[in-house]
Amino acid sequence: MTARVVTVGETMLLLGGASVGSVCDLEAVRLDTGGAESNVAIGLVRAGVPTTWVGRVGTDPAGERVVADVRGAGVDVVAVPDAERSTGIMVKERLADGRTRVSYHRRGSAGSAIAPDDVPAGLVEQASLVHLTGITLALSDRARSTVDAVLDRAAAADVPVSFDVNHRPKLIDADTARQRYRAVAERASVVFASDDEARLLLGIDEPSRTDDDARDRGPGGHADEESLAHGLAALAAGTAVVKLGSRGAVASVDGVLHRRAATPVRVVDPVGAGDAFVAAWLAAVLGGAGPVEALERAADAGALACTVPGDWRLPDPDAAPEVGVAIDHTVHDRVDR
Repeated sequence: MTARVVTVGETMLLLGGASVGSVCDLEAVRLDTGGAESNVAIGLVRAGVPTTWVGRVGTDPAGERVVADVRGAGVDVVAVPDAERSTGIMVKERLADGRTRVSYHRRGSAGSAIAPDDVPAGLVEQASLVHLTGITLALSDRARSTVDAVLDRAAAADVPVSFDVNHRPKLIDADTARQRYRAVAERASVVFASDDEARLLLGIDEPSRTDDDARDRGPGGHADEESLAHGLAALAAGTAVVKLGSRGAVASVDGVLHRRAATPVRVVDPVGAGDAFVAAWLAAVLGGAGPVEALERAADAGALACTVPGDWRLPDPDAAPEVGVAIDHTVHDRVDR
């Protein structure tokens, strides 16, 4: 039987700068859509894995755009219309110093009100995998209860769960997040996290930030990343992947560590790269690949996602390079959200 994945979460209308600069300086923006779970769904479909995205949208043009974009990418869409709430909006700025800054207008949004009954009967039970993120846990009590209900249904049907931490400090405080993330990680078959997110889950203090590369170059840098991967894997069912941005990624699978360097690219927009990475890993594993091949595919997919604006778009081979975009591929570590 062909593997089918189910993702659950909020997708928003995305306003992105048409060029480098802050909102205060821009004269035009690009309209797009984006959400971690739908980004993963799109990546999976592109890799040949049928996927259903479940969400809630307002009965407004923004909601229509979300449904059209996700469905147009080949994803099976279950979007519950909400006449009482608006579709959320996020604003993404690519700043001149290389940072990407994301701000949200999603408090009380339709997507944040997703409810357990929005996930159709039988959908989870018939899936090969369910993918969830920590974002949904931070949106509202109702959204959190939806995650809990999906986890219960998946467990009852013996369906494995993938969990990408995707911590959003603007949505949830660290102490609350740690408790909620750990509860889901302990029920997941695979956990994805950045090194900062891994430290959050494991209750490990942040290292000094006086040198962004100190952890990688200095004594014990690799050992620290490896211990994070093993620690996360111990929380889950033996598999964890720590995404390290320009430093690559490290995976712990059944006690064995695997490392992959980043694929160097000319970075345009780093947002969405982590979702592309996750989608490629999951597609590879569902197709029978081992962790080495899965890391290879994931690293390449994440790098490719950095080369274009937007959370899930593919590069246009005929497009001219953008002026003012940093070439140093380490920039894709720097996202303020």
